[in-house]
Amino acid sequence: MGGIIKHSSEYKDISDDELKGKDVVVIGGSKSATDVAVHAAMERGANQVTLVMRRNVWRVPRFIGGYINFKHVLYMRAQEIQFTSWKVSSTLSLLLWYITMPLVYVNFIMLELLLIVQLGLKKYNMMPTTRIQNSVSCEIPIVTEGLIESIDSGDIVPINSTVKCYQSNKNLLLNNGTTIKADVVIQATGWTLDLPFLPDHVKDELIDQKDGLFRLYRFAVNPNIPNLGFCGFNSSFCTVLSSELIANWLVRYVDNQLANQKTHGEMGQEIDRMLKWKREVYPAASVYSGNCIAPFHHLHFDELLDDMGATTKDTSMFSYPCAQLYGKCLDSAPKYSVSCV
Repeated sequence: MGGIIKHSSEYKDISDDELKGKDVVVIGGSKSATDVAVHAAMERGANQVTLVMRRNVWRVPRFIGGYINFKHVLYMRAQEIQFTSWKVSSTLSLLLWYITMPLVYVNFIMLELLLIVQLGLKKYNMMPTTRIQNSVSCEIPIVTEGLIESIDSGDIVPINSTVKCYQSNKNLLLNNGTTIKADVVIQATGWTLDLPFLPDHVKDELIDQKDGLFRLYRFAVNPNIPNLGFCGFNSSFCTVLSSELIANWLVRYVDNQLANQKTHGEMGQEIDRMLKWKREVYPAASVYSGNCIAPFHHLHFDELLDDMGATTKDTSMFSYPCAQLYGKCLDSAPKYSVSCV
């Protein structure tokens, strides 16, 4: 019918003439979808941008309430310990958890109320159906600058539905019965995480057949697959730092130089325990095939540093992960060395 359909990765291939004054539909509601929607509306002169979202998600502005940097909410150890992590808790820790549970509940309720008011989630019919404490993962988007202002002005119209079919005259029929005009459709619904270059027997060991979760110890290795490790696969809110730490951990693991080197059996048991936690305790951790460490950055980094034998630890409760500080922690571990044979 003469319309344009592109994936979000191809957005920049569309010329300005193909967008200016046109009706644009962006399918998706997370990071890339809102980035594309705002850019098309504010920078490339689209007539109308419609954001079609399958489900509403919690979004976090860069400054919550206009004052609190989001890093102090999602990155601090004091906030992190309020989520239900994979850490095996002692009896004392469990007792403290039950004692403080009402305060934790109130804390998250207040955070939700702040976000609802600041972002106008009820006003724009963008209310999530899950509680925020059960939703935070690598999937939670930081609000694109200009998104709420564009929705408020009517330049972007959010609709909670899915596409049923394409019709004549460049129309889209949604499953809620709405028909919308679409000169350009941008599909921004994400990616399928796959490793097609690996042999089938390796993928069968690596990827759990039940639900596609990766069977990785420390988000990096599978003890039953020698000579294979992942660096940067452990997605997070501070991926450069987490990649740096896992790289240092990985070379020690491969050369059997970890101070705390687990046996293959122990690693297998830990992998099974983590899979159970992701499925039953904190399902939000299952995004990206279970390779997301957020919001448990400090816990993950603590484990890596303990494995490497670091004697200096970051114990701060109210600061986000600092690369310089973790560099000092890493320096306190036994030095990695390569033996010439």
